Amino acid sequence: MSYIFEIIDKSGRKIRLTEFKWSYILKHKYMANKLEDIKRALTNPTLIVPHKFEDSKRNYYLYYKEIKRYVLVSVKYLNGEGYVVTAFITRKIMKR
Repeated sequence: MSYIFEIIDKSGRKIRLTEFKWSYILKHKYMANKLEDIKRALTNPTLIVPHKFEDSKRNYYLYYKEIKRYVLVSVKYLNGEGYVVTAFITRKIMKR
């Protein structure tokens, strides 16, 4: 499996973004230039929220003050390692 990046998140866990998931994220055309923001959301998030429906997932948020929106990066943890599931821009924080 090929990775776009492998990074250590704010809590010290390893997170990977695969080429397959990156191609999925790029279906949102506006995400094409957001790779560094995705990394920043993982290493220095504004907020981390447990996923609403799955205990093995966390949503990482990075706030864009100038447009009043967040980059949401959803991560699934398997065997102690995280994998980016998706990422997109949103107005709302999805809480439990």
